[in-house]
Amino acid sequence: MRNWIRAIALYKEPRILSILFLGFSSGLPFLLTLATLHVRLSEVGVNKTTIGLFVFVTLPYTLKFLWAPIIDSWRLPFLGRFFGKRKGWMLVTQLSLMIALILLGLSDPSQNIWMTASSATLVAFCSATQDSVIEAYRVESLDIKSAGIGAGASVFGYRLGMWVSGAGALYLASHFSWLTTYIFMSFCVVIGIIATLLSHEPKYSKLSKKTISSHTFQTKFHTSVFSPMKTFINREDWGIIILFILFYKFPDTILNVMSVPFLLEIGFTKLEIANVAKFFGIGAMMCGGLIGGVLLIRKPLIDTLFICSFLQIFSCLMFIIQAYVGHNILMLFITIGIENLACGMGTAAFITYLSSLCRMPHTATHYALLSSFGSFARVIFSSIGGWLADRLSWHDFYTLSAILCIPLIILLFLKNTSFHYPISSHRLFSKRI
Repeated sequence: MRNWIRAIALYKEPRILSILFLGFSSGLPFLLTLATLHVRLSEVGVNKTTIGLFVFVTLPYTLKFLWAPIIDSWRLPFLGRFFGKRKGWMLVTQLSLMIALILLGLSDPSQNIWMTASSATLVAFCSATQDSVIEAYRVESLDIKSAGIGAGASVFGYRLGMWVSGAGALYLASHFSWLTTYIFMSFCVVIGIIATLLSHEPKYSKLSKKTISSHTFQTKFHTSVFSPMKTFINREDWGIIILFILFYKFPDTILNVMSVPFLLEIGFTKLEIANVAKFFGIGAMMCGGLIGGVLLIRKPLIDTLFICSFLQIFSCLMFIIQAYVGHNILMLFITIGIENLACGMGTAAFITYLSSLCRMPHTATHYALLSSFGSFARVIFSSIGGWLADRLSWHDFYTLSAILCIPLIILLFLKNTSFHYPISSHRLFSKRI
């Protein structure tokens, strides 16, 4: 019990707290281009296939590795010199994100859906760029002992941001216009700006002006992208790693993209969705992130991945039960609680695993490359999910989703040696347990 308490106490460290609030800024825009936007689209009569295809506005999350080398190699002229390379980029992306969110609020999907899609894509671009910088900052700021806890704090902050942009946005939209809602969301980014200003620049990103200016773009791009990719492909298990990244987040991808249309169709109101699926659900996801961070201290990574994978499959089965039960608030609390708890734990393990594959000083590029595989899978699975939901009953849809999760378990069983990495502080406490 003492070791569990000591593990939890790590969340109070200043570095961890800064990562938590930066995670908030990172998570805030995500639902504003997905589930919350889907509610807005559903209200004006957009069909489910189009809603499913709207996931393509999040393509910047998949393609961010293309501009991540710029983030790794260039220090901004003014902000970079004054605040540091990582902090300078964070401030630029956060200010740009505020403007993009206001533009999305000004758009009207009932009059010009292409303008809404373009604005949402701009939000996703600013958000994806901010994610690259924040993830690089997290990896460069933490040592081995803090890696798992840092991942848990990042998930907690990220889900807190989603809580505000999910339940909070729906509450605001129930009483005010969508424009007012998106303007309020844009000002919430100020929390991330304050966290950036109060944080310390990682020592690994403090490159001298001579180092930055003495390389051509071609040299920088080759060093930042092609060399890391070559090193990665030379690994014997690189194919297993890519398959794992592609399929690990499949369950909550499918559940998230169709959850709002599903709940609306079986009779839940927007306010009920805000209370349970957004407010309570994001809270459960935040708790899952904290639990996942502590679990990564107490257990090896492979064990944590197994636990989280089975929980995610079980969450798919809970939606099958919800489809049979229909409009039942108590059942919805159980379903959403299990799904989001599993998602939070799984995300903490997932980002810790990705972090273990990153190498400084090209952290942003490495993480962007790896996470882009997962983002690519999310786009593909989400678009297919909308198409399937239009053609299958909800019972069949979620049954098929659960079945398609089985290859992940098989992969972990057959190739578990690919997931034994010293990324958590498990060693720190193992001699005392």
